[in-house]
Amino acid sequence: MKILVTGVAGFIGMHTAKAILEKGHYVVGIDNLNDYYDVQLKRDRLKQLESYRKFSFVKMEMADRDAMARLFDNERFNRVINLGAQGGVRYSVKNPHAYVDSNLVGFVNILEGCRNTKVEHLVYASSSSVYGANTKMPFSVHDDVSHPVSLYAATKKANELMAHTYSHLYGLPTTGLRFFTVYGPWGRPDMSPSLFARAILHDEAINVFNEGKMQRDFTYIDDAVDGVVSIMDSIPQGDKSFDANAPDPSTSYAPYRLYNIGNNQPVQLMEFIQTIEQALGKVAKKNYLPMQDGDVVATYADIDSLNEAVGFRPSTSLKEGITKFSQWYKTYHGF
Repeated sequence: MKILVTGVAGFIGMHTAKAILEKGHYVVGIDNLNDYYDVQLKRDRLKQLESYRKFSFVKMEMADRDAMARLFDNERFNRVINLGAQGGVRYSVKNPHAYVDSNLVGFVNILEGCRNTKVEHLVYASSSSVYGANTKMPFSVHDDVSHPVSLYAATKKANELMAHTYSHLYGLPTTGLRFFTVYGPWGRPDMSPSLFARAILHDEAINVFNEGKMQRDFTYIDDAVDGVVSIMDSIPQGDKSFDANAPDPSTSYAPYRLYNIGNNQPVQLMEFIQTIEQALGKVAKKNYLPMQDGDVVATYADIDSLNEAVGFRPSTSLKEGITKFSQWYKTYHGF
């Protein structure tokens, strides 16, 4: 098969493309290589894919309507995995237009490309951020998520609504994946593992928000990618048991599904920090700060639906995952 992976120079994108290539498929990867964080890290991720004969890369803006239409017309993809987006909850407060351009305009171009070229299945990244003000734990795809607390979350919820519209209007099979705090080697420098590792290794204080009273469902990258690749071949069909009088947000009469990809084991932030300290062999200096705008106190994924669909069950412990991440971080940054 020929598969489009957007955001291929990103953290999840690179790992996903590599896993698909290992299965023998052709992968066309696109990325705009923007400077939201270190472009060299993105280029170094791409180098991990260049040795694969069936991989090709195109530098492209998803918001470029004409270029995206030409790409779909020329390549005729079997499947599309949309991982390209402007990420980051806190950055969405500072630069909202970047999120509209990439996450909304860009996503419409993806949907149009899939519709016009009869793509068999669109798998796209949503986010645990869509749960917003929800406090019922664990977060379930069967619950309503109408109260986002950041623009980033709002754009991801909008993606789910847009996808459903195309599933309804054009019969396009779409699957949205709500990722829960994915970490591991080649991770983003603006995410907590890299921020903490960098500060600890440079003897600088780490910022601990909400006085450390937070929980995250940290998901190791290999487990997350297993979920993506598994669901790629699980093409949704209309749910014959769908009840329009009591609609389940995660399914539909149309070929549409939503799933959580998480570890199903939330970890206290202070435990997470201690695990990084142990892996690096250094104790962190800590700067305790209040809660940040757009952030949430806890995330916790209910993954039963994905387990039922494809047997998804994460297997990487926090200690194992942080050890692998820390080893990569020290090697990559020359420690």
